[in-house]
Amino acid sequence: MFAPLEIIKNKKSATISKTRVIRVPKIMSIYQQILNSKAKSEKLLAILIDPDKVALETISDLVEKINQSPATHILVGGSSFEGNHLDEIIIQLKQNTKLPILLFPGNPSQISAEADGILFLQLLSGRNPDYLIEHQVEAVPILEKTNLEVISTGYILVESGSETAVERVSKTKPLDRNNIDYVAQTAKASEYIGNKLIYLEAGSGAKKAVPLEMISAVSKKISIPLIVGGGIRSKIEIENAFNSGADLVVIGTAFENDINFFD
Repeated sequence: MFAPLEIIKNKKSATISKTRVIRVPKIMSIYQQILNSKAKSEKLLAILIDPDKVALETISDLVEKINQSPATHILVGGSSFEGNHLDEIIIQLKQNTKLPILLFPGNPSQISAEADGILFLQLLSGRNPDYLIEHQVEAVPILEKTNLEVISTGYILVESGSETAVERVSKTKPLDRNNIDYVAQTAKASEYIGNKLIYLEAGSGAKKAVPLEMISAVSKKISIPLIVGGGIRSKIEIENAFNSGADLVVIGTAFENDINFFD
């Protein structure tokens, strides 16, 4: 959202300094900027904030660290969050940062008109109709009352070594991390359906991140931007995901546990 910079610019660690990150201006749609970044091989980084784990009185300190990081986007959402104080959280975020804020909702109650856009998720790794279409239908009258940029996103949960919140809440099973061809086919089917983004997710706090071979296979199979998140705990793992074909990497738990992650 603004000028290109290196992902760990002026930091002691140069682990991911070779990866260029572009900050996205809001004069253009968020999605168009993601497309532009992909075309230029400029990598994007999002920090995921779970509203259940954020106190209103500490947001300013949190955002200060985000502004000092190489983040290009902020995602807000969680699998079990009930939507309480969501507007207030996003308002405070926007008061302290110019980064685009995208909703990453687990259900329609997690929609806030205060954000800039929403990842309109379709959980394609499971077959629970609530997450394939029902929640999306329920969200329509809410979204029609907002100016949110709606970005259709094929969401694919990948087995990560333990049950994640997404698996528990959605009552669906993740795809086998060893069946790379099937995951790549699922991603391509999502693109054929018309989704604008693919999100490969290991799950919050996952023991194992999405396999690099899977990221590479999916990236080669699809032409739309690829988001990868879950289980990424170090800067070298961010770099590896980028090098394997991720266009946008999401960091959540690692940043929650250490807001000095990028120092």
